This record gives sequence, C-alpha cells and structure tokens, in this order.
Amino acid sequence: MTTVSTALARRRTDAAAFGVLLRAGMLSLPPKAALISAKSVRRLGPLGGLPAGCAAAFGDRIAFRDDRGTLTYREFGSRTERFARLFTTVPAGDGRQPGIGILCRNHADAVVALCAAGAVGARVVLLNSDFGRRQIDEVAARERLDAIVYDDDFESALAGFDGITWCAWHSGPEPDNALARAAAAFPAGPLPSPRRPGIVVILTSGSSGTPKGAPRESPNPLLLPAGLLSRIPLRRNDRILLSAPVFHGWGLIVTTIALLLGAEVVLQRRFDAGRALDELSARRCTAFVAVPTMLRRVLALGDRLAAADLGALRIVGSGGARLDPEVVRQIFEAFGPVLHNLYGSTEASYISIATPADLLRAPDCAGRPALGIAVRIVTDDGRPVPPNTNGRILVRTSGQVTEYTDGSSRAMVDGFLDTGDRGHLDERGRLYVTGRSDGMIVSGGENVFPEEVELVLQRHPGVADAVVVPVADADFGQRLRAYLVAAGNDTGTDDLDIAEVRARLSAELPRSRMPRDIIVVTELPRGASGKVLRRTLEELERSHP
Repeated sequence: MTTVSTALARRRTDAAAFGVLLRAGMLSLPPKAALISAKSVRRLGPLGGLPAGCAAAFGDRIAFRDDRGTLTYREFGSRTERFARLFTTVPAGDGRQPGIGILCRNHADAVVALCAAGAVGARVVLLNSDFGRRQIDEVAARERLDAIVYDDDFESALAGFDGITWCAWHSGPEPDNALARAAAAFPAGPLPSPRRPGIVVILTSGSSGTPKGAPRESPNPLLLPAGLLSRIPLRRNDRILLSAPVFHGWGLIVTTIALLLGAEVVLQRRFDAGRALDELSARRCTAFVAVPTMLRRVLALGDRLAAADLGALRIVGSGGARLDPEVVRQIFEAFGPVLHNLYGSTEASYISIATPADLLRAPDCAGRPALGIAVRIVTDDGRPVPPNTNGRILVRTSGQVTEYTDGSSRAMVDGFLDTGDRGHLDERGRLYVTGRSDGMIVSGGENVFPEEVELVLQRHPGVADAVVVPVADADFGQRLRAYLVAAGNDTGTDDLDIAEVRARLSAELPRSRMPRDIIVVTELPRGASGKVLRRTLEELERSHP
C-alpha cells in the first residue's frame, strides 16, 4: 500500500511540475525544435544537449549579453560544438572521464565551456573565483583535473597546476580569447554521444577547510526547473541581469532555466553596484538575480537608486546567503513587492523560496518548500517537533547529493538529508533558518548561534557589515567576538559608538548572546556567494589574538 501511495504521489507531483512548465512557456516549442532538443539531451545529457536544443528553438534571439557583446542562441549552439571538439583532445588516461575545471567569472564563454565539457562526458568542476593557489592545487589533485579553463585574473593561482590550461578571458588592452581561438580550428556540427554521461561537481564554500565536491548527475528533468518556476515567475521575454556567480548553485540553476525558456541573460564579470544599476535601467531588465551582499550595495546607492528608471523590473531574486529582514524592508521600499528569497545548499540544491507575499508577512522567513521538496524539523535524536519549535532541518529534494567526491557523506535520516542548519516551520508551513548546527557554540552552558547576533548588528544604522565568530574562553569554553565595519567610514572608528551598539544588542538579545569583544575594522571582504572569506577570518584572528 505504501509503495502504491508513493507512486501516486510522485505522479501527482510530476503532473503538477508539467503544468508549471507548460504555464511558464518552457514546453511550447515548435515540433521540430522539440524533437531536436529531446534527441540532444538524450545523447549528450541535460547540460551537454542544452545548446543544440536552444539553438533549434530560439535561433537568433539573444542568449547572452556580456562585457564582450552578445551571443545568439544559434551562436551558442555552434560555439559549444567547437569547444566540445577541442575538449575531446584532453587526455584522461586509465579509461576515466576527463576532468575539466572552470575558473571563470560571469561571462558567456564560462557557460559555453560548461556545456561543452558536459557534452563530451567530462567530470566538470566549477572552481570558486575566491580560491588561492593552495586551494586550487588541493582541489585539482583530489578531483583529478586534466585541464582548466580560466580567466587571466587567476593565472597566478594556476602556477602549480601541470595540466592543460586555456584562457577564456584576457582583460588586457587587446582582448584575447585563447580558448575560442583554439576551438575555432574545429568544425561545428552534431556531436557524437560520449562514452558516459557528464557530471558537474559544485564545490562547497570551504568555510571549514578545503572545499568538498558535490557531484550532480541528472536530477528529475521536470521537478528541478518547475520547483523554482512555481515560485519565481521567470518567462521567455525576460532580460535577466545575473550578478550571482554562475559557478554557484544559485547562479547556475537560474542560468539553465533562463536558457530553457529562451530568455536573455545579462552577465557582468565583476560586480559593481553602480554599473549593475545602470544596466538594470538602460537595458530595461525585468529580473535581477544576486546575493544579499550585492543587494545591500545597490541599496547603499541612495539617491542614485531612487532616481533610476526600474519600471521594467518585476523580479529581484536573492540567494546564496541569509537575507537580513531589514534589507527585505529596504528592498520593498526601493523596488516594490518584487523580492524572492531562495534558501538552499550545495548538497540539496534549492529547498524553499519566499515569494513577495511571504516576505511582506514574514520578512525573516525562508519561504515554503518548493514543489517536490519535503522538509522535516527534528530534535538532535531525530524526533519530529511541533510548529514554531527549533530543530535540525532535514530535506528531501530531487537534486540532493548524499556523498562528496572525497568519499565522505552528509548525515541522512530516513532518506532525508541533514542540511547542517537549524530552524523551524511555522503553522503556515513557512521555514525559518536560525543558524548552522555546526556553527552553534556552547558558551557557559548556553547554545548560541552567531548568526542571530549578526542579524541584529546588521540592522544597526551605523554598521555597514558585521561578522560574529566564536573564540576560545578560559571560563566559558567559547565566547563570541564581533567584527564590524562602520557605515560611511573607511579609516577609523569615530562614527560608531560601541557603547550604543552594546546597548542595542542588550535590548534585543539575551545576555548569553552578547559578544565579549566588538572590534571595528575597515573592511570584511566577502566571496562571490556573500560569505566572509575564510582567509579574512584567519587574518583577523591573527591580528586580534
């Protein structure tokens, strides 16, 4: 009976997913284009077959607009075919899949290279642009990379890599794309089926050491796009400024869905708030996809933001890191009710999405679980808890990864993945994320989450940025330390009254959450996903023992 019930539930979910995709226009392709697309995906996999299918369906529509210019869907298809033929020259040895790393910022050829590597059945590893030489060397060795496609910004980080390298972006006075030049020697045309399907490896943030690889093969082709489109209404005629990094899950899934829809993806290699605002206005972009740090920087433009023509903008999407409720309020004031907030993880893909209606009622929520996703909140020993009770967040998604490429795995409970986060569901099914289970500290016998303190600090009008970390304490075991950046102050601490900051904290948090140390610094460099870089925290710890 249980098996029958499960099968019926899956059929209902697939039917609902089909309906979402139909309404979004993703399934309304001409018969010939639909046939080509289906054959390409069947032979080359979801990413490898994507360009040929899109080229047949959308032809001369613009697929990408980046700092070099534009690329139509037809050009996207033929360029991918040439890149793929070049990638077949990568020697793997031992009969294994070739390992191809991509170390690029946001531009069209980063996506072309990703699809081309997938088309030849490669193991594609998306390398974070925050990596230094040590992390590149460690990841390249562990993932057995044979070649790396890179932007010249990262050339020094590749000094220890002895495989093949192709520069996809040269930023000198005479822009040169060595990758495209090498690929131009190969013909375009239908590609042969690879010996085995390609695999995309997305790396974790590495906040606790060397990033782990989360391999993602072929998730449910209906559920993954349908779940997101059921909450974030992207459509074919959208022009999407994608500022979130393509090498992270959030940016990658939006890019893929946008291409499946036939939308236009606007990419800028380096994020600059003023330039992003200009692009949103000049291009009449209908969607802006970013991480919270980027949104805060756009909001900080003040009068310039207020004067911008953003009448076409109907979607602001945030993901990759926690979104402060005060930032939610400011976005509604500046942009109107257009904000969508996505919560997910490298291992689970996306989990829940808050719509503007959710955020208007509960600005601190992470929304409701998307279509086809189940969420459980349990105690540390696995027992379910009632609504509004904090516990471990467990999820079951169509795109979850249970084992890392180093052989280690995430904890599982009855088929549900332990996200490593803690939070609760309210009586309406909205999810609230309190903090990391592994980030929790015990101070004087009290369970404390640094994220709680960060949210309060970031709401302070005199604080531009904040991070809270645990440090050893002889009496309490651990205590909290807060590093702050003063708003509008690049060199000193004169504009921030520490006593007033402490008073505000004490009014909002119990004594156990109070950081013993509050230190003002000039900056807190954050990575592309919006998280403070690990090396920054290590440097702060050394300079403030």
